[in-house]
Amino acid sequence: MSKSPIRIGTRASALALWQANWVAQQLSAIEVKSELVPIATRGDREAEGPIATLGIDGVFTKELQKALLDGRIDLAVHSLKDLPTEPVKGLALAAVPLRGSPFDVLISRTGQRFADLPVGARIGTGSLRRKSQLLHARQDLQMLDIRGNVETRLLKLKQEQFDAVVLAEVGIARLGLGDQITEVMPPSLILPAVGQGALALEIRSGDSLAREAVGQIDDPWAHQSILAERTLLATLRGGCLAPVGAWGRVNDDGRLQLSACVLSHDGSRRLYADVLGNAADAVPLGRQAAEQLLADGAGELIEQSRANR
Repeated sequence: MSKSPIRIGTRASALALWQANWVAQQLSAIEVKSELVPIATRGDREAEGPIATLGIDGVFTKELQKALLDGRIDLAVHSLKDLPTEPVKGLALAAVPLRGSPFDVLISRTGQRFADLPVGARIGTGSLRRKSQLLHARQDLQMLDIRGNVETRLLKLKQEQFDAVVLAEVGIARLGLGDQITEVMPPSLILPAVGQGALALEIRSGDSLAREAVGQIDDPWAHQSILAERTLLATLRGGCLAPVGAWGRVNDDGRLQLSACVLSHDGSRRLYADVLGNAADAVPLGRQAAEQLLADGAGELIEQSRANR
């Protein structure tokens, strides 16, 4: 293997840098040298207003992918939930390391749990998936858009712009802020985003050296779970911003279970599917769950959500 360090492209936020450094440490443990190359993305530069108003998927990934194609970096580290399911010619998702928590958490200003929040409580989230699932549980809540990194969102909560915010548990944990969590939201209340808690290690398709290196830190069960979730989303033609929740996991018996939901933008309708099969059949399982949801009317709900962004 070449002694030249693998150039790791990453967003420059604290969380993205933590993730890229973690990958660098995993590579170092198998004696692969690397160096970080921070890259600003559109999602970082345009940090005001709802994320959906930027109008495209991949606002946090496209610049990293362009840097890969241009040869400025050899490996892009993405939060997998930000990576569009549509493949980019010349690039490959080479590895999915061990997955962190896929779940969402509630952080409330007064320490109240979700069920105890007052009528009309103001919830900060920029995710239609989170909004619709929380409204399905409680129609009385006010869902308000929030943007910015984790630290910015927590500051806005402290400034009393919101009564509570909903964030990914994995990001809070990686930043050492776990003591601020009020409640981990159970999957019966809110299913995660596709890929949440996992990292995507993307390379140029023909780069055999990078593929060999990152292949050593791939987690097969996490990779199969992610493959099922992403196949579901691609079959639904949902995109990263659709009100779709999914949770794939390999159970103790070695079988892959995929739970998924699609909601109307206002949370009034919720469609649900749950499938179980061999972990090697991640792609057909993802399609099976999606086809069940589509048969129940998921396509209409996804189209309505696009019209209401």
